[in-house]
Amino acid sequence: MTTRNGERGTRNIRGEIANLFRIPRSHFRVLLVGALAACSSTPPAGERPTVTVTIPRGATLEAAIDSLAAAGVIAHPFGFAIYSRLRGLRGGLKSGTYAFPLDDTWSDVVDALRRGRGVLLRWPVPEGLMVWEIAERAQINLGVPRDSFMAAVRDPALLDELDIRGRAETLEGFLYPTTYLVRSHIDARDLVRAMVREFTAHWRPEWDFRLDSLRFTRSEIVTLASIIQAEVRYAPDRTFVSAVYHNRLRRGMRLEADPTVVYAYGRRLHRVWEKNLRVPSAYNTYLHPGLPPGPICSPDSASIAAALYPAPYPFLYFVAQPDGKHVFSATYEDHLAAIRRIKQVPRRAPARPAPGR
Repeated sequence: MTTRNGERGTRNIRGEIANLFRIPRSHFRVLLVGALAACSSTPPAGERPTVTVTIPRGATLEAAIDSLAAAGVIAHPFGFAIYSRLRGLRGGLKSGTYAFPLDDTWSDVVDALRRGRGVLLRWPVPEGLMVWEIAERAQINLGVPRDSFMAAVRDPALLDELDIRGRAETLEGFLYPTTYLVRSHIDARDLVRAMVREFTAHWRPEWDFRLDSLRFTRSEIVTLASIIQAEVRYAPDRTFVSAVYHNRLRRGMRLEADPTVVYAYGRRLHRVWEKNLRVPSAYNTYLHPGLPPGPICSPDSASIAAALYPAPYPFLYFVAQPDGKHVFSATYEDHLAAIRRIKQVPRRAPARPAPGR
């Protein structure tokens, strides 16, 4: 009798607890939600480190919780599972790649999964773009006003904050070309910060020692790399083009690089004609010796490496072939002969462009 009464009492208690869970607006439910929410942290002020988590289309809540726990977004998966269900999150999760602060509250995580808040946008930025071209892409693809982006890349305070100093007055050349995952409604300054930090992440420590041996500043080598980036369609030519420019700089010769003329015009030219070479600009390397005042586009790591490690040849000239490859010469006579040969060769299929072009 005692045993049966004890069992009956236990069953009654379990039934009462179950009934509490069935009452959506019960005091017990509210208290439980509050207690579980207290397990999550309160985000501090200031910049918060984030991690990316991808929620595939059709993913279950259990699968999403596993991904969140693996990324360190939530420390107590079981408690979060109960909390999220009590908050009404069961299915219908918004798929996508999210940026979650590591100190996000459970409430924020549930809200993000329900509404898709924090889903990141994929934004590709090819190498070789000029800053105004990047600004136009940011406006079209991300809704970042072009003028705001241009103001950010020219802001001296932002240059100081990001530790980008040199001869140039903008962040041209330091906006690294890659595919970004950015949150929707990102503002111009945060977007520029992300791009410059990506540049810093790709800068190799040994390159600083190489700068010292070349007696170049980082801004100068990025400027040279940007010209190489704009000149080269056939990737193996990078170090040879670099050799030409290094040799010309050592001799005090003008670089005479067509891409600097294009940059001086501030727009893409279908072709650089003889009359274009006289455009009055400090960036016109047909008129002024040495490097231009700053980079003329965004170079990738391969072009920066080529600028730092030119091929060990005495080339001073190069001319492009119809297929995009170049012919290099050490003397002006050989250069003229190469031009004559190229004019006699019938056009062929263009060379495979450098990666990403």
